[in-house]
Amino acid sequence: MNYIHFRQTWFDFACFNTNQIYAWQPNFDRNNLTRWLKKGLLTRLRQGFYTFPDYKHKADFAYYFANQMYKPSYISLHSALSFYGVIPEMVVQFTSITSLKTAMFKNDFGEYVYKTVKNELMFGYNLKPIADGREIKFASAEKALLDLLYLYPFYNTEKEILELRLDEDFLHDDMNIDLLKNYSGRFRSKALESRVNKLLNVYGL
Repeated sequence: MNYIHFRQTWFDFACFNTNQIYAWQPNFDRNNLTRWLKKGLLTRLRQGFYTFPDYKHKADFAYYFANQMYKPSYISLHSALSFYGVIPEMVVQFTSITSLKTAMFKNDFGEYVYKTVKNELMFGYNLKPIADGREIKFASAEKALLDLLYLYPFYNTEKEILELRLDEDFLHDDMNIDLLKNYSGRFRSKALESRVNKLLNVYGL
């Protein structure tokens, strides 16, 4: 297999897996992938899932790969809250929500963490456009905050909630409180409802 031909075929896909490759060429020699990885001509995202190193220099594709290499999933939790400026920390992980089992992958783009929720809680995300007509599933700020409070139950006191250091200007000016309450009800969790009420009281919302 000629690498140039392979690259021309697959580059515009951004990322792809071995099942797709074999559907394209059933007799494809997997040793090609090993050889191209060693030469730095390919990058492994996870077992059986690949991209080209050029995409390290393309904005937003690290987020796009988070959606693609573990489906269904959407960006949420600390990654989304940091993106919106709700929390002050720069997040080193790409954190996502999935209805699959909890998982974690490391690759040249970073560390990808996936937290599990029930299928009916896979809502509250938007499709953010990026280059080449692609889109990223990205939680709204309201859903990202609820996902965090739901999955991290130690945020159950005013002291712990204050230690999140949420941006008060964002909470008062940009957060949709009605949407937050509506989404909270869909979780059908009294524990989450209690945490949300504590948060609203702490920040005077």
